[in-house]
Formats: sequence, C-alpha cells, structure tokens
Amino acid sequence: MSSDNSIDILNEYKDQVRILKGQINELEDAGKSKDAANKRCLQKLEYYTKDLDDALSKIEQLEEKKNDMV
Repeated sequence: MSSDNSIDILNEYKDQVRILKGQINELEDAGKSKDAANKRCLQKLEYYTKDLDDALSKIEQLEEKKNDMV
C-alpha cells in the first residue's frame, strides 16, 4: 500500500511538473510577443520622430525663404 501511495504521489508530481512546464512556455511566448510588439512600437516612434524632424526642417526652410522675399 505504501508503494501504491508513493506511485500516486510521483504521478501527481509529474503532472504538476508537466503543467508548470506548459505555463512556463506560455509565459515565455507571451514575453516574446510583448518584446516584438514593443520593438514595432519603437520603430514606429523612430519613424514618426524622423518625419517630424523633417517637417520642422522644411517649415524652417520655408520661413527663411519667405523672410528673404520680404
């Protein structure tokens, strides 16, 4: 009977380890997805920042040109 009880305990631990491994994999996948999303957002921010800098530079050039005409 003690042997049966030990086998039951071992099987339960194996099930718990399997479940925990699955949860770890899910968390790792979620972390990778989050990292990828953050990378995409950072790239968009960099593009928008560059576009804004280009637009501000163009506005400055046009204002200088306007002032030269006056």
